[in-house]
Amino acid sequence: MARRKSKVKQEEEFFEALAGLAALSLAVLGFFITKSIYGAMVGGGLGLVIVLSIMKYIHDKRAERLKKSGIADIDRMEGVQFEKYLGYLFRAQGYQTEVTKAAGDFGADLILQKESKKIVVQGKRYSSNVGIKAVQEAQASIAYYTASEAWVVSNSGYTAAAYDLARSNGVRLINREALIEMILVMNPGAVPAAKAVIAEVTADEFTCPKCGSKLVLRRGPRGEFYGCSSYPTCRHIKPIKAV
Repeated sequence: MARRKSKVKQEEEFFEALAGLAALSLAVLGFFITKSIYGAMVGGGLGLVIVLSIMKYIHDKRAERLKKSGIADIDRMEGVQFEKYLGYLFRAQGYQTEVTKAAGDFGADLILQKESKKIVVQGKRYSSNVGIKAVQEAQASIAYYTASEAWVVSNSGYTAAAYDLARSNGVRLINREALIEMILVMNPGAVPAAKAVIAEVTADEFTCPKCGSKLVLRRGPRGEFYGCSSYPTCRHIKPIKAV
C-alpha cells in the first residue's frame, strides 16, 4: 500500500511539475509567435532556464531545512544518544520525560507523561527502514507500563508491513520527515543541538558497537548473554562478565 507523501515532498513535486509546464508552455508560445522551430527552441531554452532556477531553489531550500534540523548529526548518534535527544525534544513540548534502563526496558526507551496521558516511546536510530519488530515491542510495552498509547520514533522510514501493523494496533509511527518537522517547529534553543548531545552522552556498555541499538539480556544454550536488540539484522553479542 502506498504511503501518504509528506507536505514538503508534495510541495517539491508541485513546483517541479509547475516548472516543467512553464518550459513546455514557453516552447509552444515561441513556436506560435515565430511560426518556426527556432522560436520553439528559444522558448524551450528560456523555459529550461526557469526550470533549472526553480530546481536550484528547491535544492537550496531542502539543504537549508536539513541543516537547521541537525538530522545529519542525528544520523551519527548511538542509540543511547538518540534516546537522550528525544528526551530533550519531548520535554520541550511539555512532556515529563523518563529514559528507561538500557537493558530490560520491556520495549520502551522513553516514557512520556502529560496531564493524565502516559505514552511509551521506542527510539530507532537506523540507517534503513524500521520493521515490524519495533511496532510489536512498542505495542507490547503499553501493558507493562500501563500506558495509554505507544509511539515509535526513527530518523529513518518504516517498511510497508510496519505501517500496516501499526495502523491495526494503534501505534503511532514518526518517520524521518516527521522528526525533522518536529525539530524545526521548536523555538531556537529549546532543544540542545544534536552535536551537543553527542558530546554529552557517551555510548555505554549496553550499546551495540556495530549498529548503535540496545544490547538486551538473552539466554542461550550456554547461559545468559547480551545480544543486539536488532537481531537478526545485527548479530553482535557481548558475554556477561563473571563476578
